[in-house]
This record gives sequence, structure tokens and C-alpha cells, in this order.
Amino acid sequence: MFKKFEKFVLSGIQSPAQRKFILIGTFIAFVISVLLIAPTEIVKAKMLPGKNNDTFNIYVKLANGSSMDQTKQVTQCISSYVIKEKEVLNTEVFLGMGAPLDFAGLIKGSQFKNSENVAEIVLNITKKHEREEPSYMMVQRLRPVIQKNCEKLYPNTRISFVEPPAGPPTLSAIVAEIYGDNAQGIRKLANRVENVFKHTKGLVDIDTMEDDIYDTFEVVVNSTKIAKSGLTVKQLNNIIYLAFEGKDISVKNSDKYDDQIPLFLRLSDSSKRFTKKDLNSVKSKLASLKLMNNKGMMVPVIELVTVIPKKSNPMIMSKDLHQMTNVLAETDMVSQVYPLLDARSKIINTFGDVYRIKKTGLFNLQLTDKKTGKVYKLIWDGEMKVTIDTFKDLGGAFIAALILIFLLMVIYYKSYTLSGIILLGSFLSIIGVIFGHLIMDIFTTDTFFLTATSLIGFIALIGISSRNSLLLIDFTKSLMSDKGMTKAEAIAYASATRAKPILLTAVAIMLASTLLASDAVFGGLGVALIFGTAASVIASLIVVPILLYMSNLEEHFHFHEKQAVSIEDPV
Repeated sequence: MFKKFEKFVLSGIQSPAQRKFILIGTFIAFVISVLLIAPTEIVKAKMLPGKNNDTFNIYVKLANGSSMDQTKQVTQCISSYVIKEKEVLNTEVFLGMGAPLDFAGLIKGSQFKNSENVAEIVLNITKKHEREEPSYMMVQRLRPVIQKNCEKLYPNTRISFVEPPAGPPTLSAIVAEIYGDNAQGIRKLANRVENVFKHTKGLVDIDTMEDDIYDTFEVVVNSTKIAKSGLTVKQLNNIIYLAFEGKDISVKNSDKYDDQIPLFLRLSDSSKRFTKKDLNSVKSKLASLKLMNNKGMMVPVIELVTVIPKKSNPMIMSKDLHQMTNVLAETDMVSQVYPLLDARSKIINTFGDVYRIKKTGLFNLQLTDKKTGKVYKLIWDGEMKVTIDTFKDLGGAFIAALILIFLLMVIYYKSYTLSGIILLGSFLSIIGVIFGHLIMDIFTTDTFFLTATSLIGFIALIGISSRNSLLLIDFTKSLMSDKGMTKAEAIAYASATRAKPILLTAVAIMLASTLLASDAVFGGLGVALIFGTAASVIASLIVVPILLYMSNLEEHFHFHEKQAVSIEDPV
């Protein structure tokens, strides 16, 4: 078999037509593999794919000023859907607070939830090997149903699904940080960015980290009226607090307990509820509360206070001492790169009516208000930033590996041409890596992304491919210098002889990598090693011999062709 392969290589490198066909075919395959990533986006890049977890959380956020009762109704609506899922073992609902901190909640600020308009639901599902549907597919299926039916209960209700991350946790998949010196300007720009996110395909769970401005009512105590009515400020405070919040009014002793049992008193839910959120409703409720003065007369609370309508004071966020806010969005089973690019293009194309837009850095923008001259900065963060940083670092590592290998080869061979041939043969393994991801994407139900682990596999392939080319070149040199074989015969014989160890090594790598191919996180690494190794073998045994034949090996090896001797004869 290897004798036939030797003849095949010999005829291939000696025939100009076959050489041209192989080199052009290799170049076309390389160009197509690059086009599969951009601009066609057939093979999509992502930091890490979805992870099949045994739990996930649902965050609930109503409009600021919403009551605990309203929040409870929304969580009950959500629970009515999730409990129908046979994979759901149990759920926990945390009203007015965040769940106990987990990996994702620590970054997303779950510990800061402490108001009546928020809640968190924790779902525990069956182990991943006991169910067919991955957790991320379950989330994708439940999200639109729950949001459609439960968010409509109250205006401005937001329900988002949070899964434990496969890699480093981030605030969200896409985060638009908006900086500026004017709070109203930041809010206005954030609302426009949020609207762009809502109309960008692939983005879900969109939210802005800012408080809604809503109507409030300040109760101002009239001390003069209280004194003339024969009452005290303490009495007034007590009845208002007792009515709406409740308080301990006494204690009860018991034979069963060592400590006294407090007696807690408040109005019923129906009694303390306002009919409307307006000034008249507040006055009417306060008028129904009465205090008895020192003369035994009942005085309505509304006679002792003044109710003033006011707007709420929203929270002011800052980062590194700069005022800012965040616009958040998650991705729906897609890479965060492409929706971000779409949203950024829409911002550049549509925000020009109000702002002068200037591009800063790789993706960031600077927007200047045409009327006021205020400058705002839009900086992208979240998983997108982690992706850019990771791919940039891995790209730097890849370039560094290429440079180091090239310098080592130059020192060893004292030839830039041979070193370039070795690097080119190694670089061609990218064809197998990209086409391998395309094949896996075709045969898998989910999108098979080109991930950070895929790039790690590609970097590892450089060393493997370089070793194959090194074996081929060294053996060719030995045959030409020691046996006096012609250049074409030496290359063909070396390729056929080294094909067996190269193939055995490649098969071992590919079989071992199959264990990684099915893993959620390291699947890209496994696929890169399997298909990249196959491509590197083809490049080492077919493309590299042609490049060697086209180079001046006699000059590079510093010798002249000797009289040919039998390969079996001793030197």
C-alpha cells in the first residue's frame, strides 16, 4: 500500500498539472473555510456553548412601587407553568429578596435584591443523564410561554431566565454601559438602546438597570394641629405604621415556650389596599384612620397631615466614579457576537438624528448630543467582552507559537523557505477545524459553535503538524545526502515511509479526542483535534511534498546530488 502511495506522491510532484491542481484546490479550500466564518457566518463563533445544568433561576422584576401581593401573583403565574414540567423536581420562591447566592447570582447582584417588586424562583430539575432535553433547550422553550402569559399581568413586568454559566460568569451576555454627566441624558440614551435591543433578532430578557420614576406621596405632619387636637406625634406614627406595616403590640405568655410570644397586629390585605394610585385614594384611606384624643373624641388622621404628590428619586449608578447605567440582554441560543454587531449597526444608522456618533476602540461608540453638547460613551461589556478578550489572547498565543516555531526552524535548518513550508503545512490544519465544525453543526440539533476551546485545539495542532513536516524533511535530507537519491525520489520515498507513523499517531489523537467531542464545554476542542489532525495529515503527506519539490533543497541542504545507491546498501 505504501509503495502505491510512493508512486502517487512521485507522480504528483513531478507533474506540473497535478501540482497546480493540488495547490489551487488547497488554496480554494482555505478561502472557503475562512468565508464560512465571515462574512457568511455559516460557522458561528461563541465564547462557550450552552451548558446542560441541573438547575436554573427565574428572576422577576415588577415596576418600582409595586406591592408584594402583585409580585406574588406573578410568581404564582410562573409556578403554574413550571410545575407542569415532568423534569422539574421542586421549586423555591423568594419574594422580595434574592435566592441564596450561587455562581451566577454573585455576579448578577442577586444579594442586593430587597424590595417588594422583585422575586427569584429556583428550579431544580432531574440529572442531565436522566432526561433527553438539555436545560438550555428547556429554558428556550419555556421563556416565550411564561413571558407572554405572566408579564401581561402588570405593566413593565420583566421575567428573565438565568442559567449557571459554562465559563466565567458575567452580568449578561451583552451589556451596553452608558456613561455621561447628565442623568436624564443617560436615561434617554439607555431607553433608545433598549428599544434597539428589543428589535434585534436573537436577544431576549432585555432590561435596563435603572429605577422607574413613579408617583409617590409624602405625608407631612402638622405639629400644630396635632397639639391642638390633644394628640401626640407618636400616636400618629404608631397608627400609620400599624395600619400599613404592622407591629408588635403586646406579648402572650405560654406554658409551652420559655420566651414570650409577640402579638402582631396590622390591617388585612383588603383593608390596607388603595383603590387607585392617586391623591384622592391616599386621602380617603387616611381619613378612614382615626385617633382618640385625651377628651375621647375621634380625630381623622387626614386632619393632622398634609399629603404632597412627588416623583420618586431613582437610584444613581456609578462605575469607577463615573455616572452610568447598564442595558442588559441575553442571547437565545445564538452567539452574542452577531446580535451585538446588528444592534451596533442600528445604533449608528438611526441615532444620528439626535447624536453625533464617533467610533472608539473596536466596537465602542461616543455619542454627542447635538442640542446640548453633552458627551456620552457606549462601552460594550458582558460575555461579549470576555469573548473578545479570550479570542484576542488566544490569537496572540497562536501568533506567538507560530513565531517561536518559525525561529526555531530557522535556527535548525538555517533556511527561511523550509521554515515557511513547515509553518504553512501546520496552518492548513485550520481547514479541517472549520469544516469539522460545519459537519458537526449539520449533524447536531443545536448550533455547534467555534468556541474558545476550539482555538485551543487549533493551537495544539500546530506542534503536531510541525512534527510531521519535520520528520518528512529530515528523512528527505538523509536520503539525498547519504543515499544520493534524486530530490523527487527522496521526497516520495520519505512521504511513503513516514506515512505509517504519522497515520498511527493521528489515529491515536483522533480516537482519544472522541471522548471530548460530546462534552458541552470541551466539544470544540475535541472536534478541532479530530478534523484538524486529519487535515494536517493530508497537508503533511500531499501538500508539503509538493512545496519541498518546488524549493531548491540542494541549496538549502548545502550539497550536490550524488550518484544514486540502493536504499538497502549501507552508507
